[in-house]
Amino acid sequence: MPINLTKEQKQEIIKTYGNNDKDSGSTAVQVAMMSQKISELTEHLKSNKKDFATKRGLLMMVGKRKRLLAYLKSQNLEEYRELIKKLGIRG
Repeated sequence: MPINLTKEQKQEIIKTYGNNDKDSGSTAVQVAMMSQKISELTEHLKSNKKDFATKRGLLMMVGKRKRLLAYLKSQNLEEYRELIKKLGIRG
């Protein structure tokens, strides 16, 4: 079963993408955490091809990240461009 992010991983993401150490709810931080989970789930699914429940969860997470990115793009285009460059998404 997929593993959730550890407390240390979350703190590191918040420190990197948040406005301060307590900023866990900003769009950039949420997208960064989701991207981390998505990459872990993708690795899990490479070795467990028939895990359809996890695949569904992954697809829902990708959709949610897409919606968050669309929101960020409409609110702050510069921050959006910076974030996708940092995360290496939208090749």
